[in-house]
Amino acid sequence: MNEIRAITIFMRAATLGSLRKAAVDQGISPQAASHAVMQLEKELGVRLFFRTTRKLSLTAEGQRFFESVQPALTILSSALDEARRSTEEVGGPLRVSAPRALGLSVLWPFFEEFVARYPNVQLEVQFDDHFTDLVTERSDVGFRGGPPPAGGSIARRLVPIQLIICASPAYIEVHGAPESIDDLARHRCTGYRRANTGKMAPWAFQVGEEIVYRDVPATVCVNDTDMETQAVLSGLGVGQLGSFTATEHIRSGRLVPLLLQHVSQHGMIYIYYGHRKEQPLRVRTFIDFMVARMADNSRFFLAPSELQPVRPARPARRTRAAAGRS
Repeated sequence: MNEIRAITIFMRAATLGSLRKAAVDQGISPQAASHAVMQLEKELGVRLFFRTTRKLSLTAEGQRFFESVQPALTILSSALDEARRSTEEVGGPLRVSAPRALGLSVLWPFFEEFVARYPNVQLEVQFDDHFTDLVTERSDVGFRGGPPPAGGSIARRLVPIQLIICASPAYIEVHGAPESIDDLARHRCTGYRRANTGKMAPWAFQVGEEIVYRDVPATVCVNDTDMETQAVLSGLGVGQLGSFTATEHIRSGRLVPLLLQHVSQHGMIYIYYGHRKEQPLRVRTFIDFMVARMADNSRFFLAPSELQPVRPARPARRTRAAAGRS
C-alpha cells in the first residue's frame, strides 16, 4: 500500500465529506478511493469513517488521525511545491568547491557576476587544495586544475594551464634574464610550496617531446599562487607561474615571459559535477554560466604566436665614464 497516497485520499475525503468527490479531486475512480481508505483502516487497525449511502463522517479515531496528520501533510505539500518550483526558478543553496590557486584571480569575478544576476541563489564557496568528492562533501559543482578528476563525475575542459617562466622588467634590468634552464641556478627564483602536501613544487620544462622536472632553489617561497605572482611582479625573483595568473600581466608588460621554448602544459582547468538530469535548475544554470565565460577564454592562456622565443635581455652595464663619476 502507498501510505502517503492513501492518507492524502483520506484527508481529501474528510475535507470534502465524500469519497466520490475525493476520487474526482485525485483523478482516480471512486472504487480506487474507497479501496485505498479501507486498506489504510486495515493498516492502522481502526475505523476512520462512518459510512452511509448519503453521508460520510469521521469516527473519533478518524478525527484524531485527521488532526494529527494535517500539519505534516501541509509541510509535505509545501516541500513538494518548492521542489517543483526549483525547476522553474533559479534560487536556493548552491555549494561550490575549488582550489585556492584558482579562487581570487580566476573564478571569483565570475562568482560575483553570477550572484548579481541570480540574487535568489545562496552561493557557498569552499576553497580547498584537496580534491573534493562531490558526494562526500555534498558539493554541487567543483573546479580542478591539472589532470581530469576521477570518481564518476562529469568533467568539462575549460582552459589549458601553461607553466610560464616570468620576471618583471625591473628584475631583468638589474639581473638580466636567464638564457637556459641551467642558467636559472645563478638567479634569484621564487618557489611554491604545495598546501596539501607541504612539499616544494618542482619546475616543469618542455624539452623536445618530453617534460623535464627540476628542483629550482627558491629565494622566496610561498604557499599561495597569488602571493608568488605578486613576488615576481615586485621584482623579487624569476618565477614559474600558471598561465591563468600570468597571462594578463604579460600582455600588459608588467611581466616578461622567459625561455618560451620550455613552456610546458600542466593539464587543464576543469569544471566537474554529477549527472545533469539530476541537478536542480540553479546548478544547471551555474554550470552553463561558467562554461560560457571560461571555456577556451584566451584571457587565461597564451596563444601560439605569443610563445615564440625572444632573445633575453642582459643586465645594464655601467660605462667607465659613469663608473668614474660614481
